Amino acid sequence: METGAYEKLLTDERALNAFAAGLQGDLVRPGDAGYDDARRLYNAMIDRRPAIIARCASPADVQRAVNFAREHGLLLAVRGGGHNGAGLGSCDDGLVIDLSRMKGVQVDAAAGTVRVEGGCTWGDVDRAAHPAGLAVPTGFISTTGVGGLTLGGGIGYLTRRYGLTIDNLLAVEMVLADGSLVTASESEHADLFWAVRGGGGNFGVVTAFLFRGCPVSTVYGGPMFWEMEHAAQVMRAWRDLILTGPEEINGWFGFHTVPPVEMFPAEHHLKKMAVITWCYTGDLERAGAFFEPIRQIAPAAMDFAGPVPLPALQSMFDDLYPPGLQWYWNADFFTGLSDEVIDLHIHHSASLPTAHSTMHLYPVNGAAHRVGKNDTAWSFREANFAQVIVGVDPDPASSERMIRWSKEYWNALHPYSAGGGYVNMIMDEGQERVQAAYRDNYPRLAEIKARYDPRNLFRVNQNIRPARG
Repeated sequence: METGAYEKLLTDERALNAFAAGLQGDLVRPGDAGYDDARRLYNAMIDRRPAIIARCASPADVQRAVNFAREHGLLLAVRGGGHNGAGLGSCDDGLVIDLSRMKGVQVDAAAGTVRVEGGCTWGDVDRAAHPAGLAVPTGFISTTGVGGLTLGGGIGYLTRRYGLTIDNLLAVEMVLADGSLVTASESEHADLFWAVRGGGGNFGVVTAFLFRGCPVSTVYGGPMFWEMEHAAQVMRAWRDLILTGPEEINGWFGFHTVPPVEMFPAEHHLKKMAVITWCYTGDLERAGAFFEPIRQIAPAAMDFAGPVPLPALQSMFDDLYPPGLQWYWNADFFTGLSDEVIDLHIHHSASLPTAHSTMHLYPVNGAAHRVGKNDTAWSFREANFAQVIVGVDPDPASSERMIRWSKEYWNALHPYSAGGGYVNMIMDEGQERVQAAYRDNYPRLAEIKARYDPRNLFRVNQNIRPARG
């Protein structure tokens, strides 16, 4: 933000009122009754106080907001679902473009496509696409925003079968830094389309996504829990299955403290356990037989796997991670998980610092490997696993020990990693980590950034700086 821009804005009631009057949506300012609700982020560890929040209701509103920020020299942030771990959907003393009023989803069953506006969550998509027998490859919690997850790549339950979310993206409609509204696809603005598939929010505000729908309805899935004495054995068997098994089988591996809720037997409440949450998209009639050897790896303490509608699987853990918790993330990609690495996981998982804290490993192979590492901005096409270590708790007093645990765990595993992390699961860690996430794709991203956003208006993100000629 230019020096004094915020102070000038506060005294320029005429400009603010004209901006507000031109919006189909509404403008929220400090002192307004809804300001604190409007600025609140999913990660309560992050507290931001924007100067103004434009709750846009149309692409034209987004254009007005982008133009207003550029013309007034304001720091600009873009918020879709608001789940960003580093709080990069907001800013202090600037303008936030809030897309949460743009919630339209259009399903074309005949064409097999799903058009999604930028303020949608994945739950919105599931509710619209599931009745048509379609799904868009997505994440693991249905309250996650479509925009942030997609632009960062999109890992989810369907990755091994159908690829990343970006591998099923056909086009985007987006507002650029100059305020123009464009469509980017393989045939229009192809360089921009390459960049947004993994390059985050660096290139503009995506007001709508067009996805290829995948024929998925009911899957065989759900969590299985094992006592920690079986964790290493189960983790090795899971690793081998993910590396060699058919693409129809997916499932993330994690360490969790069993929540004291009715779903789980009381004798297991607050125990630390290993968990795999499965998603099998093969023939349901053969699923039971497929899972027989899995169930023989070690005796499961709890087994909830069975036929389940995909939206139910994707929303299964929503209530356990509501908005307003404290979050601290560390992430890396891995090509392999040696027995030595597994031993390190077992050691560090024994000291989960809070009941919500966890470590997850997500498969990113199968169909995701059929796209070249330079075919989209997402670079780690040879990786087999995406790891995230996250300290979570409702109490801010827990933050220091959560952060310390997460960093120590990450530092122990990082030497065995592929060298970079998933941009959707890292904090605001600086340019070195951003460049490590994109590797040899970073120079091309910087060139495209210079073409479409030379002044770096869109910089409240995992920022790709414009190349300087």
